[in-house]
Amino acid sequence: MAPVLPVTRQIARAGHQESRRDPHDLCISDVCDCLISDRHGVCKTFNSLFQHDRAIIIFVRNFLCYTCKEYVEDLGKIPRHMLQESNVRLIVIGQSSCSHIEAFCSLTGYTHEIYVDPERQIYRKLGMRRGETYMETPSSSPHVKSSLLVGSLKSMWRAMTSPAFDFQGDPLQQGGALIVGPGPEVHFAHFDMNRLDHMPINWLLQIAGLQTLDFSDSHKIIHI
Repeated sequence: MAPVLPVTRQIARAGHQESRRDPHDLCISDVCDCLISDRHGVCKTFNSLFQHDRAIIIFVRNFLCYTCKEYVEDLGKIPRHMLQESNVRLIVIGQSSCSHIEAFCSLTGYTHEIYVDPERQIYRKLGMRRGETYMETPSSSPHVKSSLLVGSLKSMWRAMTSPAFDFQGDPLQQGGALIVGPGPEVHFAHFDMNRLDHMPINWLLQIAGLQTLDFSDSHKIIHI
């Protein structure tokens, strides 16, 4: 089956009007020259991620956050060949030191591209929220399995047992998701309002022109 054509607008979710961003309102040129670092501390410009390919870019809160861990665990289930066949890059960006990347990837099983923006320049310039806002109808992520209590305890335990006790990023910083490229065209934008306001991965895959997956227990492709 031919891939679904990308939707160049923000998907609406009931009760989440503030997280909707018109892609045309984002000035991606403001962040193109911002530097990001890989796990070895090697820097590259942000725009190098989407110059030649379409890229799904996920900004996470911090590497200790249990909701980010469980969300990235599901991102790690996306088959590499599925992305390569469609010339789509899957990229996670965090806001900690690059020294935390290896441990986070080992913990989550994530093997795709990952970088950090330790000074949060891209987060700030794009206008991502700092602090959490909850609506009358609470946000829920299909990718988060732990409760707030259990998840928070797990995060604190990982902080206490890590070589350097820190939160691996600003704990108040929220993330988001972009689909960009090839070139500076933004096809989709969503900025999280709180830790559970992740964009469902299958929505991102479909907008990027990919087949969706069954994340319940394995990465089976759903033929639609």
